[in-house]
Amino acid sequence: MKLLLLCPHFEPDLHAATGEVMTRLTHALAERGHRVDVVTSLPWYHAHDVEPEWRGRPWRVEHAAHGRIVRVWPFPTDKTSVPARAVGFLGLTGLVAAAAVSGPRPDAVIGMSPPIFLGEAAALAARRFGVPWVFNVQDIFPDVAVDLGALTNPRVITAASRYERRLYRSADAVSVLSRDQAANVRAKLPADQSDKVVEIHNFVDTDRVQPVERATEYRRRHGLGDRLVVMYSGNVGLSQSFELVRAAADRFVHRPDVVFVINGEGAARAEVDAWAAERDNVVVADFQPREAVSDTLGSADVHLILLKPGLAKSSTPSKLYGILAAGRPVVASIDAGSEVAVTVADADAGIVVEPAEVEPFCAAIGELLDDASRRHRLGANGRRHVETLLTPAAQAAAYEDLLQQLTLAGSSADG
Repeated sequence: MKLLLLCPHFEPDLHAATGEVMTRLTHALAERGHRVDVVTSLPWYHAHDVEPEWRGRPWRVEHAAHGRIVRVWPFPTDKTSVPARAVGFLGLTGLVAAAAVSGPRPDAVIGMSPPIFLGEAAALAARRFGVPWVFNVQDIFPDVAVDLGALTNPRVITAASRYERRLYRSADAVSVLSRDQAANVRAKLPADQSDKVVEIHNFVDTDRVQPVERATEYRRRHGLGDRLVVMYSGNVGLSQSFELVRAAADRFVHRPDVVFVINGEGAARAEVDAWAAERDNVVVADFQPREAVSDTLGSADVHLILLKPGLAKSSTPSKLYGILAAGRPVVASIDAGSEVAVTVADADAGIVVEPAEVEPFCAAIGELLDDASRRHRLGANGRRHVETLLTPAAQAAAYEDLLQQLTLAGSSADG
């Protein structure tokens, strides 16, 4: 098949988790014999500005082994401003749509959200060429923005929700990451369209993420020594409850053998930097190179997942799988019954507590810090669990099967 993929990030823009996912999916599909043309943005996520070596032209075309890559200007804006980001995403979508419809004809189109507007570009390209399209939903918008309080105007929320539902109805299939997201999307579709929602989980690369010894280069570089490291690694955004880490750091301040590490960047980073600077037992570090992921994740004794109440139905923290692949236990502050909570319980790989609750969160951290044998057992359980989950090849096979079904259905309808 000839496929067209529209996504906001692609290699080398791999600081964004979705850039990693879309890149590996593309290569895995190519290994299965498919051509994959990609329309994406110029690399910009790391500094939230187009990287210097990519500036100068708003539109670039490359040719790779898997197909053509078109990169367009991303209109980078202030991450903390929802209106500014919406305008920026609209500009990106316009350029992506123009590149998509002017390229060679595909057999099917995949459009990724967020930003949700890329669904519009995918739908436009699919109509232009008369082919099916799949809406790949990583986080559900506007739900995430509403739950975070970033979107409060009732008229805007109503309009955004109608737009979201229209895109779902327009798509030939909607792929989501979890049962929670599947239930969310199905509830927004007519009953006779609910079967278009398909769960295809993001993969975990157990070859690239391996358990390592605690005495890592990351520990040496950041002066962590042999202390017990409680780490959050990932997007430092508005969806995460970093006030829990601040409270836990204060709770364990009397333990010189414990240090809290926040590794990542995002909209909440400046606020985190401010309170972390006042505490000797908190270290904040930037994103690490992707090739150092095992070293980074393996530096922790306990990992944290921090998702604010109500967000699990619309956002799935894929970082869990990397933590488990690294063979480390997790304390997850997340809605009970969510995909992450169920996975941690099924794998017996950590402790799940109610989101935004300080006392159980600190108690769970303390339990693991005080029991090395339990940490090792839970970490080993997690590693065994992820070895049974999706690989990049398995994820590509799932998309291949879905796309073949859609193209065959389209051919039958035409006939």
